[in-house]
Amino acid sequence: MLQTSIQIIHDEHNALSAMLRSIGMMMERGPGDERENFFDVLRTMLFYIDEFPERLHHPKESELLFPRVLRLAPEIAPVIAQLDREHTQGEATVRELQHLLLAWELVGDTRQAAFEDATKRFLASYLEHMQLEETVVLPAAKRLLSEADWIELDAAFATNCDPLTGHYPMDPVYAQLFTQIVTRAPAPIGLG
Repeated sequence: MLQTSIQIIHDEHNALSAMLRSIGMMMERGPGDERENFFDVLRTMLFYIDEFPERLHHPKESELLFPRVLRLAPEIAPVIAQLDREHTQGEATVRELQHLLLAWELVGDTRQAAFEDATKRFLASYLEHMQLEETVVLPAAKRLLSEADWIELDAAFATNCDPLTGHYPMDPVYAQLFTQIVTRAPAPIGLG
């Protein structure tokens, strides 16, 4: 049986992967004739990443899931240490991307390459991060955690309300972000 928290983590990873790929698609398209909308949509996407995964998803992994798995599988301590470091650095990395995007928007195209290079590294790193969680930590959790662990984890992760997953009650703040992204991003990324 798949634990609720594992399903939520998978759903959130899938939603975040879609958001990351959408950022990559936005960069490939470039601003074109809709410069203001381009920067607004990218800014909203980066804000979403800063707001939801960095503040709700990662802390639950680092504070609740990882310590339980580490207690029972000390051999994966290096992987968990790496993931925790990446969680700790995540907010600062997103803020740096937000700054680089603002520099490109306000200073001009001489700042475009710096944003694009940093964003490409970020996207690749983030996708690798989730892959590591799903191929090392989650299988160990499924094998080793007790029913009591799962009850506590399921209850904690069930409070995440990410509108991008479409499965959980939407917090109005995140629902509004989701709506902004979907309605303003150009097709096929969004409806705009």
